[in-house]
Amino acid sequence: MKYFLMTLGCQMNMSDSERVASVLDAAGCEKVDTEEEANFIGILACSVRQKAIDKVYSRISKWNKWKNKKNLVTFISGCMLPDDKEKFLKLFDIVFTMPELPQLPRMLGEYGISNPLSLIAQPQSPVDEIKLFWKVKPKYDSTFEAFVPIQNGCNKFCTYCAVPYTRGREISRPSEEILDEVRILVHKGYKTITLLGQNVNSYGLDKNGEEMSFPELLEKVGQIGEETDHEFWVYFTSPHPRDMTTDIFHIIAKYRCLGKQIHFPLQSGDEKVLIKMNRKHSLAKYRESMVALREILPQATVFTDIIVGFTDETEEQFENTRKVMEEFKYNMAYIAMYSPRPGAASYSWEDSIAMEEKKRRYAVLSEELAKHTYAYNQSLIGKTLKVLVREHDRKDGYLSGHTEGKLVIRFKSSDENLIGQIIEVKVTEAAKFSLEGERIAVKSLQ
Repeated sequence: MKYFLMTLGCQMNMSDSERVASVLDAAGCEKVDTEEEANFIGILACSVRQKAIDKVYSRISKWNKWKNKKNLVTFISGCMLPDDKEKFLKLFDIVFTMPELPQLPRMLGEYGISNPLSLIAQPQSPVDEIKLFWKVKPKYDSTFEAFVPIQNGCNKFCTYCAVPYTRGREISRPSEEILDEVRILVHKGYKTITLLGQNVNSYGLDKNGEEMSFPELLEKVGQIGEETDHEFWVYFTSPHPRDMTTDIFHIIAKYRCLGKQIHFPLQSGDEKVLIKMNRKHSLAKYRESMVALREILPQATVFTDIIVGFTDETEEQFENTRKVMEEFKYNMAYIAMYSPRPGAASYSWEDSIAMEEKKRRYAVLSEELAKHTYAYNQSLIGKTLKVLVREHDRKDGYLSGHTEGKLVIRFKSSDENLIGQIIEVKVTEAAKFSLEGERIAVKSLQ
């Protein structure tokens, strides 16, 4: 049986898709590049964003029409709100949560699709299911970049967010499994490893002292880097300001393999909006962490997330967010226009900010961001940076990659052997959101 898998949403879904592919391969299925070739088609959905759900309905409508012409079985998993899941049950042949992934071969068997695993998988409790899911060895999409999940779910209940309802409560993955997976990836020569979770720096808190904390886990990962001459960078996403501690910054500064880039979500620069979002931290707490970050890791780049047009956000409150952006001078900000999601607490509130106003605020913050990213990128001209080469650039004759700080940079070369290697590039030009440079080393650094 040939299968096609479409992945929507965040890096966590991308990581989950690698485990889905691993299970399907073990069940004797063959992955194909286009949906037209497949007779088993699936989606990893994202109920967090309406656009992603709209894509799901568009695709399943097309696929169900194909059933008139060929044998086809469809499935859906990923992040699904209860209301979305109920609707999907009427549209897809198989609907399962990610912790139920080990049961997929059995589900296929129920559809008459024989496979060597169909009689092995047995139903588990929710906690046992996620533990079994983590034991599935992923089929990594890349040979040099990998995602390693360290937890699932979230306990924060931000009023705009549906994750606690799609992923459930926080469950930490056993540290032994995490560290083993990291060691294997390092041994295989991977250049970047990203530790994933909805709230990574609350790792271990659900274990009541029976598991190490996130700083302790990060230290163990750093020690793995010290045990090898292999050069690689380890990142993590996403942390929560409430659980961010300065020892995390000290540990990153201590170990060369821990990437000097921090994704630190702000969401809003106004105290009252943060309270309404139920972020459980003050702007003062966030600022305290940012000051410590800049002092301990002055070379680090800082990315953030911001929502504009949250329910009843006033012009003054929006201006406070702009001022905070000006203060912290982020290297990147993922700015989103607020849209209510079923399941989140704010869904029942009036979406009081007009779309045109949301677009205006989005444009203002984008301009504010560009001002600071351009100034920072300009300061890098003439400097030599280590770069992970990732792909062909859109500009003919160029390759593209990112620095340790995850800044995008391109350089003139057509040598495909450089893809997946860390090399040195001298910065020659700077734009708002990217760099250009010249390769100065003949051999890649290992």
